[in-house]
Amino acid sequence: MEQPKKKSKWKRILGITLGVLFVMLVAGGLFVWSMVDEVSDTVTKVNDNLQISPERKQVETIEEERSVSILLLGIDRRGTEQGRSDSIIVMTLNPNTDEGAMLSIPRDTKTEIVGRGVRDKINHAYAFGGAEMAMDTVEDLLDIPIDYVVEADMLAFTEAVDALGGITVMNKFAFDSDGYSFPVGEVNLDGDAALAYTQMRYDDPNGDFGRQARQRDVITALIEKGRSDFSIDRMTKLLDVVGERAKTNLEFNELVALSKDYMKAFRNAGTLQIEGSGGLESDGIYYWHPDDASLADVQQELKRLME
Repeated sequence: MEQPKKKSKWKRILGITLGVLFVMLVAGGLFVWSMVDEVSDTVTKVNDNLQISPERKQVETIEEERSVSILLLGIDRRGTEQGRSDSIIVMTLNPNTDEGAMLSIPRDTKTEIVGRGVRDKINHAYAFGGAEMAMDTVEDLLDIPIDYVVEADMLAFTEAVDALGGITVMNKFAFDSDGYSFPVGEVNLDGDAALAYTQMRYDDPNGDFGRQARQRDVITALIEKGRSDFSIDRMTKLLDVVGERAKTNLEFNELVALSKDYMKAFRNAGTLQIEGSGGLESDGIYYWHPDDASLADVQQELKRLME
């Protein structure tokens, strides 16, 4: 696999924020008893660091083994600024039917920003009011409750892959992305290569659905690598990534439950996509508008999974 001559700025955009959640799943489910305190302390740290209301933190969905929805936010920020959620993914898991779904929401989607009283790009919800305003806004758009949130900065995914010593995926067609060449067949990926592998969309014959399938393959490979090739050293590095790069209202016992009771639903998870179109508006800014019928279909499927 050819290495890039220089790192593209897009390498810093977390195209598969979902990986952050399952970094935490591995951290929650792949501990040995001698590391229970360290894992628990890390999860407590990322929980305490999340600035949301007590009501949003006191959720019992996973403990009751009910269908769960998780909002995953990849935050692009510079310095100490609030930043914006450049990657917005909603995941639903139903442990009773062992079904699940992943939905990527375009960051330029124009929608009501709940609590702000304006229609704006959905990624501005985080900039205006943090994770809680993002949760409220996504709930309003999709018409389902959002139980949990995971937010992470742009380096979390690459560092997680590297902490596990890289991953291996089975690539279905040859393509180039961000200076990397990916041949057909088994491909070994480090953190930067994994991001490049999931970023490519325009040359994929299945478009965004193909990109999401590659995202799912990478995340599955990340989890399986952690489960099959566990070591104390790798676990320690993974905990360092989680502790420094992630925030969530998921607690230690919930992560353990997710890593056991919801894994079949995760492995069976499909991808959903909202059709729509975009363009420049009178203010000179680009917005993307969901197709009403497509949005309604996605809402209906999410509600079914959440039953």
